[in-house]
Amino acid sequence: MSELRWDPLKRHWVIIAADRGRRPNDFFVEPKPTPMTSCPFCYGNEDKAPREIFAIRPSGPPDSPNWRVRVIPNKYPVLRVEGELKSRGHGLYDVMNGIGAHEIIIETPDHEKGMADLSVDELVDVLTAYRARLLDLRQDLRLRYMVLFKNYGVRAGASLSHSHSQLIAVPLVPPMTVTELHACREFFDVKGRCFMCDIIEFELRAGERIVREFPDYVVLAPFASCLPFELRLYPRFHSHEFSLLEDGQLAGLAVAMKDMLLRLREVLKNPAYNFIIHTAPSLLPRPGRPDFWSSIEYDFHWHIELVPRITEIAGFEWGSGFHINSVPPEDAAAFLRGVSL
Repeated sequence: MSELRWDPLKRHWVIIAADRGRRPNDFFVEPKPTPMTSCPFCYGNEDKAPREIFAIRPSGPPDSPNWRVRVIPNKYPVLRVEGELKSRGHGLYDVMNGIGAHEIIIETPDHEKGMADLSVDELVDVLTAYRARLLDLRQDLRLRYMVLFKNYGVRAGASLSHSHSQLIAVPLVPPMTVTELHACREFFDVKGRCFMCDIIEFELRAGERIVREFPDYVVLAPFASCLPFELRLYPRFHSHEFSLLEDGQLAGLAVAMKDMLLRLREVLKNPAYNFIIHTAPSLLPRPGRPDFWSSIEYDFHWHIELVPRITEIAGFEWGSGFHINSVPPEDAAAFLRGVSL
């Protein structure tokens, strides 16, 4: 029989339709090639992309080919750094200028490598670039939140096949993040503990939704997974802000991420996916709200959410707000856990 499950963090219901009994091979989609004569992200094509903002290279001047990770502004940004917010009313509506930042993190100079192919050291470089850009953008008082994400594959929204991530800084906290923040704060107000620390402890005891444990991280399938093979990666130590990670913690995260990506690729035959880093908003004082995020250091817990793009959102989901998941998270975790890498 199907179950309705409540996600207390995202505050929505999910229908786990276990009776459909779908297995990993049922979701295989032949990837569509994306031909390109000249890739602006490739080694040697630095002049075909905007000037870099940040790079990791052993030596050489900015925009030279000798790099391992490179960060550039998006050539077609959804938001721009230049200008003023100018928030204003428009009849019954609210409007503000499109102020923000939109950056591309090119993860490797090798066009043929996906993120799962990168070595642990190469992944540490990528994570180091993430941390550096988050720390830099947080200094801008106009920017309230940084959305750091990766689209892998055409079905996940990737327009270029060269492995890259994106960072979009926005002048307000997104509604989904606000929901998570309020859920965490209300739990902390009542129990005096971090909501996600409790989730991690419970899931480790239960075991059935755990994909892999590491000394400092855990990968699991959420109890109320919206989509088949949805995963979350949590630090087992309490931490509200990704950009505060130390070098050793980044190295441990690189090991966990590589393992997660390899298991997903093996079970689902290299699926398209999205991952998002959920981290705390800027803690710079807000005008008129000096204590608004006063407890976030204690009640929020950063995490990575990964969703394979192997099913489509249809009318029922759009019209009701429910998601239908045909693979129980317990089964998804078992499939992924059973892979021999």
